[in-house]
Amino acid sequence: MSLADRLAQARLDRVDFGDLTAAGARTAPPGPALGARARRRSQPAGDPFADLRRTVHQTLLENLGPKLYDSRLSQSELEQRVRHTLQEVLQADQVPLTVADRTRIAQEIADDILGYGPVEPYLRDPEVTEIMVNGPDQIYVERHGRIFPVDGRFADEAHLRRTIDKIVGRVGRRVDEASPMVDARLQDGSRINAIIPPLAVDGSLLTIRKFSADPFEVDDLIQLGTVSRAVADVLAACVRGRLNILVSGGTGAGKTTTLNVLSGFIPPDERVVTIEDAAELQLHQEHVLRLEARPPNIEGRGEISIRQLVRNALRMRPDRIIVGEIRDAAALDMLQAMNVGHDGSICTVHANGPRDVLSRVETMVLMAGLDLPVRAIREQVSSALDLIIQQARFPDGARRVTAVTEVIGMEGDVITLQDIFVFDYQGTGGTAGQLRWTGLRPAFLEKLARNGVPVDPRAFGSYQRHVR
Repeated sequence: MSLADRLAQARLDRVDFGDLTAAGARTAPPGPALGARARRRSQPAGDPFADLRRTVHQTLLENLGPKLYDSRLSQSELEQRVRHTLQEVLQADQVPLTVADRTRIAQEIADDILGYGPVEPYLRDPEVTEIMVNGPDQIYVERHGRIFPVDGRFADEAHLRRTIDKIVGRVGRRVDEASPMVDARLQDGSRINAIIPPLAVDGSLLTIRKFSADPFEVDDLIQLGTVSRAVADVLAACVRGRLNILVSGGTGAGKTTTLNVLSGFIPPDERVVTIEDAAELQLHQEHVLRLEARPPNIEGRGEISIRQLVRNALRMRPDRIIVGEIRDAAALDMLQAMNVGHDGSICTVHANGPRDVLSRVETMVLMAGLDLPVRAIREQVSSALDLIIQQARFPDGARRVTAVTEVIGMEGDVITLQDIFVFDYQGTGGTAGQLRWTGLRPAFLEKLARNGVPVDPRAFGSYQRHVR
């Protein structure tokens, strides 16, 4: 059957069964479990090119066939062949189309075959930092820290599920009714989270945290206002001087970006082991060993946790261990590593402030199931950690370091902290403030000097002393 015949048949099908489908929708509405939002999504979107797009897509697959999975073809050769065949199929089409419509349909079909469908244009957009798919017909993106709805949509729930399966399948993970949640990554390190029905009531949910193909460097953070030049210089000295650092903050505060920038200060002659749930760090050093946790298989076996990887890293002769995020009993093993000679380790943790970091770490250590006294845990924390970098996301979308706090030691049963830099909200008005030195001389200057990284105390400035 020719393409023109296919289109004619598609139009006939739409005329013959359109009223019947509408009548069916009126007489048999979705059940109460779907909810009003799902009923709105079940209605057709009125795309005038839906039949054409579906027919061209099917014809393209029939023409190319197994060539799409030919391992001998490079990615560029495959893209060329798909686009050439796509143009031939569209040129054979007898339906009148404007140049803009023809180009848009060709791009959408190419994105669906070669990439990830409706989200592919936003993956290419360098201004988009996050993509949020709330079911097949609702997509939001984040630009410059603000969230906006976009016009893209999936054809239906099955289309969205196929896209999710394509994403997670490429990194050896799966998502199905038995395992309806998954964390994965794209090849560029972008973080993926997907959750499907029955846990997602109104349709599958997909969240993509994008990472720039050109990773941020310290100058980028300074330009964005995340840190000042003076603070960046001090943090660079702290990394080179092998202080143990925790980067803390809420979701979307930019912890991983800051961690990646801090990792760039590690000397190139050191052996670095990175441990992550989904590998996304982009270190420039040559001697980097990347480890990635593994979820259980369909039989519930084969899981490799962050904690197991931290233990294994200790046998790999690392100079430094970098953990993407500590969220469970792995905190105990990380503290042990910091306390037995692996100075200069860096990791992130979710917390609202420097003092909350200590409570979070203490709680996660207790998750290990060992009957440890609280004082013993706090002594481990105070001797392991040197510096806490607190980061926050502001209402205007900016991500900024709000505190650089030193862990001093123990006083009785309490861990003592000392703010070195704090964000002055009142200095220039509201959220347009800046980090200021508190006037306190850091105790870590002596450790840095012993490690051959002296810091001129005058580099901190001469701001008025701030009391916590």
